[in-house]
Amino acid sequence: MLAWAPLLISAAIVFVPSGMAGVRVSLTQGTLAGTLYPGVHIVTPLAEHVELFNTRDQVFTTGVSEESLAKGTAKGEALNVQAKEGLSLGLAITVRYQVDPKHLDYIQANLPQPLEKEIVPAVVATAWRELVPAYTVREVFSTKREEVRQRASEMIRKRLAADGIVVKEVMLRDIQLPAEYAQGLESLLLKEQENDRMGVETEIHQKQVKIAEADAEATKAQQVKQAEGQAAVRVLEAKGEADAMQYLLPLKQKQIEQSKLEAEARKETTVKGAEAAGEAKIIDSKAEMERRKLLAQAEAERIRITAIADAERMKNEGIVLKQNPLLINKIIAERLSDKLQIMMVPADGKFFFTNDVMRGMNTSNHVSQADDAAGDK
Repeated sequence: MLAWAPLLISAAIVFVPSGMAGVRVSLTQGTLAGTLYPGVHIVTPLAEHVELFNTRDQVFTTGVSEESLAKGTAKGEALNVQAKEGLSLGLAITVRYQVDPKHLDYIQANLPQPLEKEIVPAVVATAWRELVPAYTVREVFSTKREEVRQRASEMIRKRLAADGIVVKEVMLRDIQLPAEYAQGLESLLLKEQENDRMGVETEIHQKQVKIAEADAEATKAQQVKQAEGQAAVRVLEAKGEADAMQYLLPLKQKQIEQSKLEAEARKETTVKGAEAAGEAKIIDSKAEMERRKLLAQAEAERIRITAIADAERMKNEGIVLKQNPLLINKIIAERLSDKLQIMMVPADGKFFFTNDVMRGMNTSNHVSQADDAAGDK
């Protein structure tokens, strides 16, 4: 018994490593409730033993995984499902899950082991095979791929949660299409891409047209604003001019009135000047006529006085000559002395020359008196 004691003690001590969890299984009672977490635990030796479960995140993968490609061991088959058209699709799926430590007693007592081979693959395959037939190949491949993944993730999560397995992520990595369909889909996708490209280009052109229209509208609005601004400026200028005219009009009216008054004054001055000039001309003409009249009267008086004087003189001279006949010779000699150098008078022709001269003088006096009378007239 002393020799078996250490063996019994060692059998009673169980060590649960990190990342693992255990559940006690009794030979008499079966799976016992409760979970043994990492650490040292005491169990009944020979009557109980501990079943360990991996509580780390585990990955279930269908198809060729990236890890296999990296290691060069590309193994694994894709999950084959049928689409709505009846075509077979190969799905490369990755499910990341974890065993819930709280439900290890239920898992140990009710589920087949190991879970990663017996439960998870079947649940994942069933969920995808039930879901994908509701969609066409094109929907699964492109248009509704994310929707299909989300619905499959929800189905897998609910089913495995009932078995104590927590699903953290479901990834749809790749879809293998049938060869014929892949060619047709590729051509169709190329056409769709071309259509999308043309749609994008059309949209870009439409946006460019809209941008051009917006620029035109902006330019139009700017021109309208500028025209409105110019009109407002003109209105303000017109108002300013109108306000200024309110003050300028009285000044202009006063200036006009002043100009009228000045024009009337100039007109009055001109009229009065013309009247004065006319009166002056009349006065001048009257004065001139009076002057001429006076001059004529003076000239007539002068002629009359001269004639009287000449007559008186001639009368006196005649008396003197009668008294002194020799004076005639003296006077003639005085008047002709500058032209006559020698005068000879015959002794027997006494007074013949004097008689001729007297007759000539009387004739000249009568002619001069007739001329003076004609000038007076």
